[in-house]
Amino acid sequence: MEVARTHLDRIECLNPRLNAFVDYKQEAVLAQARDAEKAILRGEDVGPLHGVPLSIKSAIDVAGHRCEAGTRLRAGHIAAEDAPLVARLRAAGAVILGVTNTPELLMAWETDNLLYGRTNNPWDLTRTAGGSSGGEAAAIAAGLSAGGAGSDGGGSIRVPAHFCGICGLKPTPGRIPSTGHFPKSGGPFALIGVVGPMARTIEDVRTLFEVMAGWDDGDLRDGDPCSAPVEVREIHEASLRSVRIGFFEDDSRTPVTQETRSAVNRAASLLLSCGFRVDPFRPEGLEEARQSWWEFFGTAGGMILEPMLRGHESELSPILREFHSWTKAAPARPVALQPGESLLAAWLGRDALREKILVQMRKYPVLICPTAAIPAFRHGEREWQVEGKTVKYLDAWSYCEWFNLLGFPAAVVPMGYSDEGLPIGVQIVGRPWEEEVVLAVAGKLEMERGPWRGPPLLE
Repeated sequence: MEVARTHLDRIECLNPRLNAFVDYKQEAVLAQARDAEKAILRGEDVGPLHGVPLSIKSAIDVAGHRCEAGTRLRAGHIAAEDAPLVARLRAAGAVILGVTNTPELLMAWETDNLLYGRTNNPWDLTRTAGGSSGGEAAAIAAGLSAGGAGSDGGGSIRVPAHFCGICGLKPTPGRIPSTGHFPKSGGPFALIGVVGPMARTIEDVRTLFEVMAGWDDGDLRDGDPCSAPVEVREIHEASLRSVRIGFFEDDSRTPVTQETRSAVNRAASLLLSCGFRVDPFRPEGLEEARQSWWEFFGTAGGMILEPMLRGHESELSPILREFHSWTKAAPARPVALQPGESLLAAWLGRDALREKILVQMRKYPVLICPTAAIPAFRHGEREWQVEGKTVKYLDAWSYCEWFNLLGFPAAVVPMGYSDEGLPIGVQIVGRPWEEEVVLAVAGKLEMERGPWRGPPLLE
């Protein structure tokens, strides 16, 4: 009960400055906490999350809470039932605090919309918490929530985790069912869009993942057609130590800040010092993956959203209008190809590229690389000077986009700070369905790094 009250007090104190939560109900939270307390007093067996206060991105159904995905076109929409991942968290004993802010329809790497306004970064209120799971990352980093769930189609868990100095996992599509997420993750978009856990430590991310993962057979709804019956596995120390790790500082196209290079090199050095085989290695085909990813996120995303947006352009936030203009201004397609034909060609190309990179990863099943080119940017910025080059908004996140396109699991661990004191996370990437390996390596890295450090807002 006391834990729930503490988190509610923090929300009351800090949320006006952060704008992380958009819907929370104190009495409902306290009722859940009372039930959790009574269960302990009765001596009942309890789950791994018993009494733990969690938050959920407001694009995922939480019964009785708003699920608006930051758009006026869904203003006031209340979820009738929990998404499967939320039901699993509750069954494990979690206390659901409420839901957190997103950019409109999740189509941005910063969180701002016309319904609730922008979310601020707890490390520097003049900067973004990232997107699209920005409200979630800000809440967790500032201690308003112990952890929670976000979603990721092009870095939307990992970039906010990197910006806010927490951990996050983008799983393989289907490892955690996306049923109950809006917009619905279907068609080609289901190849890149996933839901996943976020928390301050990898150990907490692992616990959330183990609770959330599993087959969705449609008992509650229609079910997630992409979910797979992959059991959570235990990784033994001996097999983990046999994993070779490749690392790279940049992709030779989009430069990264010097502090980002230092963070990647620190991660490689720490893993080397605790017994792993770690070598410089960058897969071939990353630039092709970046270009192909846009066909899925930009072209397919635009096609999916177009029927909803048509005739409502005046109601859209500036950020979504900007995204919509980018989808319209995409490079010319090959001769006479229609959008559907172009998307099919991209789909076939994606599968060939995935095979090519998986062959390369036989030698290095785990990769360490940047999460983004820069740390958290100031609200509204669209380009930055890095190593004498101009880095554009859509290019800065390519380090995440590759792995959405390929369907590889990827975790983020804070590993350093910029000269301005902003956190910098690195990515730990694995092969499909090997989340356990990714989390085990990330856990070793976190242990060698030392204790988690909170933002100045907490001091």
